[in-house]
Amino acid sequence: MSKLYRPSHRELQARHDTTRLADRIEATLFRERFTAEDRSFIERLDMFFLATADAEGRPSCSFKGGEPGFVRISGESELVFPCYDGNGMFLSMGNAAENPNVGLLFIDFESPKRLRVNGTAQLVPANSVSPPYFEAQFIVRVTVRQIFPNCPRYVPRLQ
Repeated sequence: MSKLYRPSHRELQARHDTTRLADRIEATLFRERFTAEDRSFIERLDMFFLATADAEGRPSCSFKGGEPGFVRISGESELVFPCYDGNGMFLSMGNAAENPNVGLLFIDFESPKRLRVNGTAQLVPANSVSPPYFEAQFIVRVTVRQIFPNCPRYVPRLQ
């Protein structure tokens, strides 16, 4: 039984003859705990994309940025990042409060390299992590369910 693929994924894999490739990716690259390489990669980046959906399943994707290290690996299967003031809409954070399932996509446009992290988000007080994030309105703590690299083939190289 797969921890990554659902019947809809399997049907498309079968239709496009990619089941063997998908199974190899899951067997060799899929994980539930961060590696030292994952930590180094994530903590040196200054941005990522956050996917959320509201309680009715309507999606939203947002850019999150900060100084390198603003996303911290806080446990073998946990990361945290700050929520700073922005436009005040709280679309992603409101979605995460209603439906805690989130996806994070980390991209290095210079290497190129991509890493997906899927998990469950919890909004916690700004003072709940040490060292503190100055000026954060609150912190997002993500309990990780899935970690796997994403093919860098079509990532444009930026300099």
